[in-house]
Amino acid sequence: MREQVRIAAGEPLRTTGRAPRFGHAIEIRINAEDPGRGFLPAPGTIGRFRPPLGPGVRVDTAIANGGEISPYYDSLIAKVIVHDETRAAAITRAVRALDELRVEGIPTTREVALDVLRSREFGSGDYSTSTLADLEGRVPSLQGS
Repeated sequence: MREQVRIAAGEPLRTTGRAPRFGHAIEIRINAEDPGRGFLPAPGTIGRFRPPLGPGVRVDTAIANGGEISPYYDSLIAKVIVHDETRAAAITRAVRALDELRVEGIPTTREVALDVLRSREFGSGDYSTSTLADLEGRVPSLQGS
């Protein structure tokens, strides 16, 4: 915001070029889907929604208590984005954030995201698009999918 005001006042940007990179960020998409039924969409009314808070945690959402998830559009409830200095610290922060997240009234992908974050594969960085299928049968949230 400060830079926007400076630019509006005719001042030059303080820095130019590529922004410095530091730390690790993880984005978790929480959807209204039922993992136990093959991730079928799960539209309905959200009885209670409580996003996680704290440093290094951002939640992008338009949902509130009593919000409706329509069967006609994207089932995205929220994006939870975390940042920390190391990959391990970012994973720990992501797990804490999802532990704090409350979405009641409809099935969500929250538990699957927690299982993936806690998996050896994700922790080591040795994962791919087949990791979810590989975890099936080993993690409770994927039973029956």
